[in-house]
Amino acid sequence: MDSIGYLKLIDEEVKPGTGCTEPIAIALCVAKARAVLGEAVEKIVLSLSPNIIKNAMGVGIPGTREVGIHIAAALGCLIGNEAMGLQVLASVKHEDVDLAKGLISKGMIEIEISESKNKLYIEAIVSGKEHAAQVIIQENHTNIIYVKRDSEILLAKEQTIKNLDEVMRSETSIKEIYDFTQNVALQDILFILEGAYMNKSIALEGLDKDYGLKVGKTFQKNIDNLLLADDMKNYAIRLTAAASDARMDGCMSPVMTNSGSGNQGITVTLPVVAVAEWLEKSDEDLARALILSHLVAIHIKKRLGRLSALCGAIAAAIGSGCGMTLLMGGNLHQIFSTIKNVIGDVSGMICDGAKTGCALKVATVVESAFNAMLLSLNNMQISKDDGIIDEDIERCIENLTYIGSKGMEETDKYILNIMINKNS
Repeated sequence: MDSIGYLKLIDEEVKPGTGCTEPIAIALCVAKARAVLGEAVEKIVLSLSPNIIKNAMGVGIPGTREVGIHIAAALGCLIGNEAMGLQVLASVKHEDVDLAKGLISKGMIEIEISESKNKLYIEAIVSGKEHAAQVIIQENHTNIIYVKRDSEILLAKEQTIKNLDEVMRSETSIKEIYDFTQNVALQDILFILEGAYMNKSIALEGLDKDYGLKVGKTFQKNIDNLLLADDMKNYAIRLTAAASDARMDGCMSPVMTNSGSGNQGITVTLPVVAVAEWLEKSDEDLARALILSHLVAIHIKKRLGRLSALCGAIAAAIGSGCGMTLLMGGNLHQIFSTIKNVIGDVSGMICDGAKTGCALKVATVVESAFNAMLLSLNNMQISKDDGIIDEDIERCIENLTYIGSKGMEETDKYILNIMINKNS
């Protein structure tokens, strides 16, 4: 892939978003359907893939102090601005929440499990007195592939995202990404700093206020109490976890996402920001490290899939581990070693849905990435004879993603079954 291709890829996969992307995508789908309907909505029927349900049922909706699919759909119907993409609910107000609860209490929203084989599938059918509208989002959180009003098909587009995924699998490598990072003109990548500022802002919000499990804030408290060291690693952990605390508990501040995930965007970005600040690195050093971090994570996610039984923060932590290694003066071989060390450490972490507890997983993978970096800088890496680690870095990544995308398909079903039935 050439430089233009990499820059286009970053533009497509690194976008701002407000709130967890799965319920936000549901809100977007409903908002689009309502706009197409053109009259008052009386019924909303959602057909969702199991992975969407898993990641939307227990996470906070921005500005509401509420969680789940119903409130996201109701707000998408009432105030969602479909032109805003992943910021579709950015204008939500307190009074909107009360109105949304009213829609839910009237039984206007129905949810069913889709039979689609796509792990990211959202279908909304909204109906009024005279008309009905259908909208489908597939493969990508903002990828609207089908729009119909009554019997008139307004949009039915071919899948283009899979083609891009095939290009990523066949034409890119960690070495090529590293070479691009080192040689791309600085003025072409300075835009990536916007995401650093955006994600740092929500991290400071998470450290200042009480969100979710308060993982980041608790780290800070224990540093203040001299129970933890105030060092570079703990700075990276508390900053990243605090951002996840805030985001997963419904903070209204936007985050810069990666591969359709806010937590992955946070994990890709903030450990790199923390190390750059600690070492007083230049904007150029930070920008190049962030580009490396983002592209490595995208490279892995294209193989793993946007939604899987494997926690996506693993891919993000591999990315930030590479970015941190670069900032510390590491070479390409040491970046390879960082990747292998993270895979050998946290490759078994499951995704059991989006929720406030994700901040603790974020803290875990950031520590793993930091430890992996320290080992690699001392020319230590997990042996090719260990577990799923391979001498070839691309095959090593393939091993990880094969387990997450294929090997854990049944695991995904068991996870969702437990989540749905544990309170029954």
